[in-house]
Amino acid sequence: MSEQQRPEAEAEAPVFRPRKNGQAQSVSDELAAWMTTGWADTELRDLEPVEQAGHTARRRDVLSAAFPGDRLVVPSGQLLTRSNDTEYPFRAATDYAYLTGDTTDGNCLVLTPRADGGHDAVLYLKPRSNRDNGEFWLGGYGELWTGRRNSLGEAAELLGLPTADVRTLPGVLGSDTSATTRVVRGHDAEIDALVDGLRADADADDEARAKSVQLDQDLGVALADHRLVKDEWEIAQLQLAVDATVRGFGDVAKALPQARDTSERYVEGTFFLRARVEGNDVGYGTIAASGANATTLHWTRNDGPVREGDLLLLDAGVETTTLYTADVTRTMPVSGTFTELQRKVYDLVYEAQEAGIAAVAPGRPFTAFHEASQRVLAEGLVEWGLLEGPVDRVLELGLQRRYTLHGTGHMLGMDVHDCAVSRQEIHLYGELKPGMVLTVEPGLYFQPDDLTVPEELRGIGVRIEDDVLVTEEGRTVMSAGLPRSSADVEAWLAERLPR
Repeated sequence: MSEQQRPEAEAEAPVFRPRKNGQAQSVSDELAAWMTTGWADTELRDLEPVEQAGHTARRRDVLSAAFPGDRLVVPSGQLLTRSNDTEYPFRAATDYAYLTGDTTDGNCLVLTPRADGGHDAVLYLKPRSNRDNGEFWLGGYGELWTGRRNSLGEAAELLGLPTADVRTLPGVLGSDTSATTRVVRGHDAEIDALVDGLRADADADDEARAKSVQLDQDLGVALADHRLVKDEWEIAQLQLAVDATVRGFGDVAKALPQARDTSERYVEGTFFLRARVEGNDVGYGTIAASGANATTLHWTRNDGPVREGDLLLLDAGVETTTLYTADVTRTMPVSGTFTELQRKVYDLVYEAQEAGIAAVAPGRPFTAFHEASQRVLAEGLVEWGLLEGPVDRVLELGLQRRYTLHGTGHMLGMDVHDCAVSRQEIHLYGELKPGMVLTVEPGLYFQPDDLTVPEELRGIGVRIEDDVLVTEEGRTVMSAGLPRSSADVEAWLAERLPR
């Protein structure tokens, strides 16, 4: 659909709704008429497709083959209101971005089945704001308020698939109810409701409703299954994210003196600057945990002091503009040097991580690296007298989990905990394959109030996390640019901290 082929509903001028207490309470006819004239043609022509366009086309073909005869609806998601007329920063739904290469809000990909078993893909987008009826400046979502959008023609060239006005989507979906429609749920309430309205069993019995829910779950699972193995373009994007993250950790190391004068927020803000300069955002809420805060696994308040003599646990990742994220953790001494006790804990976690990384290889069970790391931790805890052996008994009963708590890693990609809804038989209980990317992140956490450990251990938390690519030959540690051993961490800090 060209920019001139607007739906009839758009011909009407948008209703001007001023803020209740805003200065502009009305629009004169003269101003409205003047705003329709004097604008240059800004259409972009002869555009080159985005670099992932070939990959997104192949991904859509794989999805099409998995659901012959079904109509597939994949929304990008909508802006969420923070307060009044301000919104939270937008991040496109993962499956939508994966299949299209687009990261903007309010859009939807639709794959319509053909008689030959394939699908026709159309991307329904918000077009350029209409300048004839004032849409571009009267509404709070017009382009003079929120910035220029690609035209439908521009988007078609960039993304490599046909486009249409998203405002026509309800009519398009409603015009043919013969095909089974599946939707990726939870990103756009209006589209979810629209698909529900198309289904004849919307008001049927519990069994029919359960079948309806299963249609959509199967689509989400299939997409997660396919995303488990990354293609070469995705691996390159993840490496960009990791490399920027390594630089962000270096920024934090240099800023430790300023952090000691402020709080963990200084650490968080320092890393965030790198994430925004080199990527889209952080891939998840940064954990900047100093001292006893490091024993809280998901400490994101980041409002505690950074004291000389404490350990700082930094768990952070840069997300690229294409929405691939790194996930790296280092635990570093704020002073630049580990105490003897801190080094003892750190070195045990490091040994556990070494064992875990060594267990990552194609054909190995996904659980192997977790089991290898947990065994090293359990052996150390038994040797220290914190747990009663034998080690096999400890592992069978999971007693080490009092001090280690979490799994040793997870898949990584566009989501920090990637492919979480994929089938367990090919993920949790499956085998590693070349192209999979995962984290290896053992940790030990001795809670400040845990009377089962000596007082000097209480409040110490250590985690070491790296991003690992499964290769044909074995593995590559993508985050090898950051030191891991205690001696190397100290040497790295010595190069960055003021003398």
